[in-house]
Amino acid sequence: MQRLARRLLAPLLVAAVTATLLACGSSEPPAVDHATHRGIAQGELVGFVSEDTHVWRGIPFAEAPVGALRWRPPIEPRAWTGVRETTTHGAECPQLSPSGDFTGDEDCLTLDIYAPADAIQQPRPVMVFIHGGGNTLGSSRVYDGARLARENGVIVVTVQYRLGILGWFAHSALRATETTPEGLSGNWGTLDLIRSLEWVRDNIAAFGGDPGRVTIFGESAGGVNVFSLLLSPRARGLFHGAISQSGFVTSFPMAEAENASDAEPAGISGSSTDVALSLLELDGRAASRDEARAALAAMSAAETAKWLRGKPVADLFAPFQQGETMGGMYFAPFVFRDGHVVVDADPLEALQVGLHNPVPTIMGTNRDEQKLFLAMASPYVNRLGPIPTGINSPERYEVLAEYGARLWKAAGADQPATAMQTTQEAPVFGYRFDWDEEPSILGIDLAQLIGAGHAVELLFVFGGTDSTLATRLLVDDVPSAERLSKEMRSYWGEFAATGNPGRGQQGDLPAWPGWAAESPQFLVFDSVRDAGLHLSGETETEAGVIAAVANDTRLTDIDLRCEVYAGFVQWSTSMSPEQYTRINDGECAAHPLESRTPFD
Repeated sequence: MQRLARRLLAPLLVAAVTATLLACGSSEPPAVDHATHRGIAQGELVGFVSEDTHVWRGIPFAEAPVGALRWRPPIEPRAWTGVRETTTHGAECPQLSPSGDFTGDEDCLTLDIYAPADAIQQPRPVMVFIHGGGNTLGSSRVYDGARLARENGVIVVTVQYRLGILGWFAHSALRATETTPEGLSGNWGTLDLIRSLEWVRDNIAAFGGDPGRVTIFGESAGGVNVFSLLLSPRARGLFHGAISQSGFVTSFPMAEAENASDAEPAGISGSSTDVALSLLELDGRAASRDEARAALAAMSAAETAKWLRGKPVADLFAPFQQGETMGGMYFAPFVFRDGHVVVDADPLEALQVGLHNPVPTIMGTNRDEQKLFLAMASPYVNRLGPIPTGINSPERYEVLAEYGARLWKAAGADQPATAMQTTQEAPVFGYRFDWDEEPSILGIDLAQLIGAGHAVELLFVFGGTDSTLATRLLVDDVPSAERLSKEMRSYWGEFAATGNPGRGQQGDLPAWPGWAAESPQFLVFDSVRDAGLHLSGETETEAGVIAAVANDTRLTDIDLRCEVYAGFVQWSTSMSPEQYTRINDGECAAHPLESRTPFD
């Protein structure tokens, strides 16, 4: 599981650029516009207007999870008096900055709403976006839903949720006084997302939204969270469609989330016990790991819970600041199989037997997912400091990128699509994003370096392709990119309205067929300069991708073949370190895993 999560834990170059492109306006709050005056259960509020789009920012959907509410289920927010001005984003949830410094505020459970100016006249479908960031960083503030709302006739809601160890933290001491299943789960971030969907159900009609047509969509870790909501009995009925962009199905057994990584049985590094032991050492209450273990054992559950909940929030991140962080992201287990908030089963197996919420679902990945991570860490990329300047071994770079992306496609789209379609009547749709029309900048061929990399599709889904910065940094052919953006948003909007992307909102696009387990096809999103929109049946399984390596004529060099296998160990659960040493009659035993993994 830890290796699988590493796919989300890297400095997201394209995501950072995307954030710049999608961020709303200037730092100065816009002027309120009384055309946006609304009344909801909490009170009256007013937002602002941007290009015929009504916008409300920083609306609390839950009470601040601080003090005694830290590591407890979110509760309904308190009402306010007067008219609340909602023109500024809510605070980011606590996280580490790219430099490793603490930032954010625990009072962060807010959402932003974007609506067409005339939405109140006719209920519109609702799209609730869940941001990515490895489930340890990120914010809804960098995703501007105005163009998607305005041009595609939907209500866009972007949501913040507790991250990292504040979002997923299960410890026996915290459970000692809990009596509800939610309070025992440790899935605080998942429960935040569920609470936001309850808020949408109860209030979105005031903004012109149809509470009976709610689609959740998320990218990267947000896609992981989409799958977690599909696998949440607690979320049943709160959404009617789902879209996972570059996500995958994963969850952790409770023992792995809680046990110390050096215990028997062992938990995952970053578990709640690991955090508690590290905090005791950092507090000076123990001089070693063994002393910390003894000190923790001597504390009662009440003492431990009071100590943890009473610590300044920044101090909770100190154990991760002492270790490895990647662009501010760190690893801690997330999405726990508690049996109430998330089903207590292997997630893919749960989909295969129908233990999920059976709603229409779109899932897909990008053709070159892995290139973003290779660009930032591969030895086959030349750099000036941290900045990539070119590729020094194109053949190795391309083959590693290809196999990493194929494995991601298997785990994030093809296998879960097949599993879901065999157990539900609601349709499932697959896609692959192939657009790679980036320019060359200062001699760096971004089309080769990044291509259809991780997070690039966000520009198209949110309509960022008309940005001046986008045209300079990521878009070589602006008309082609604009066309593909309109096509993607048309499919997304039609799906939100009807549960089927069909031929898009105007009925003028190629028909997107549902996934058929016997002969699956998926839609490929590409520019008109290449293949354009078209169907493909080139599906993947994790086992099939691994088997293909041994028969790939490009991989006759054992050293390179083992490097591909090492990537499977590093970036997925498809291959264990033990399997690596045994594969193909042990041919990789002479190529130690540590020296063959280029991403550390």
